[in-house]
Amino acid sequence: MKPIQVAEGIYSVGAVDWNISDFHGYSTNMGSTYNAFLILDEKTALVDTVRKEFADQLLDNISKIIDPKKIDYVISNHTEMDHSGGLPRVMHKIGEDKPLYCSKMGLKNLSHHFQQKWNYKAVENGEELSLGKKTLTFLETKMLHWPDSMFTYLNEDKILFSSDAFGQHYAGPEMFDDQIGDAIMPHAKKYYANILLLYAAKTKKLLESVKEQGLVFDMICPDHGIIWRKNPGKIIDAYAKWSSHEAEKKAVVIYDTMWHSTEVMAESIAKGIAEEGVHVRPLSLKKWHRSDIMTEVMDSKAVVIGSPTLNNNLFPSVIDFLTYMKGLKPKNKIGVAFGSYGWSGEAVKFINNELEAMKFEIIDPGLKIQYVPDQNGVDAGFNLGKKIGKAVNG
Repeated sequence: MKPIQVAEGIYSVGAVDWNISDFHGYSTNMGSTYNAFLILDEKTALVDTVRKEFADQLLDNISKIIDPKKIDYVISNHTEMDHSGGLPRVMHKIGEDKPLYCSKMGLKNLSHHFQQKWNYKAVENGEELSLGKKTLTFLETKMLHWPDSMFTYLNEDKILFSSDAFGQHYAGPEMFDDQIGDAIMPHAKKYYANILLLYAAKTKKLLESVKEQGLVFDMICPDHGIIWRKNPGKIIDAYAKWSSHEAEKKAVVIYDTMWHSTEVMAESIAKGIAEEGVHVRPLSLKKWHRSDIMTEVMDSKAVVIGSPTLNNNLFPSVIDFLTYMKGLKPKNKIGVAFGSYGWSGEAVKFINNELEAMKFEIIDPGLKIQYVPDQNGVDAGFNLGKKIGKAVNG
């Protein structure tokens, strides 16, 4: 990525990672970006850095605009290593004594991780930093999505540097929302579902606070993906919806199978759900990555989980997904379990236990079928699907 001017005196100087395919358990098959921003005024500020491997690219981009040694301030909105990994290289280049602004928790995290005696400036929520004609305001956003997270707001230009909020894991030729259009929204949804859904209540509170303060955003610059310059309200509205756990009339049937018996059950249940006019997607854990499935779960009303019984337990891929979903804490869901078995048949009970722990509404004890489903078994799956569909419509 070459440096690009995003507004008068403000440049995107980060890096594109075309080849990253996994981000702590989340599939990033479209790559990602590590966005960093240079603000030129009487004083020059660098907002965030990049992953360690891309630090030289960041410095090269900055060098195309100014001598990196002319940077006066560095701002670390978030200490996760895809944004702070380049700090040692940057601080060494520009001068170890340059002020490094971060949250109080950011100071704790950065000093523990890097063990460097940098010139830390831990800021309060609402604290300002003058660059001359321009003023930055630091906004604490604890647990969006780390304890140290904060936003930086450029008052005069009404630009929000939003760290990991409002972003997407997407690498492409486009840099702005008006260049890519609605095609970016599935990536934004997947990002929220797999990174921020756990903190939906805090997201909702933040959006309400922003509204109360009357803050206006003419542009939102996240640390991943495209910049929202034409319609930042679009992603804010999406976050408002997602943080409210609004569910659509939609169901997902998530399963794995050994000898196709559980698969046959999944397909019959899906047909029954569809019969009630409900949009349904059967998703095999052999084909779909857990993060793509979680994106579908986020706005589904019904979540139906199927597993064969293996060694008196759940199938490993089903355990994996249930653990992943449980950590993200989806709410307002109907839950149903099903599965085939040979002689013991504990899988349905274990799935129900997990769904109950997630506070899903269990509308049926679940369907167990021994060995291969016959026509009666297929009909039972279809009828269970109809029951689920009616519950979604209800």
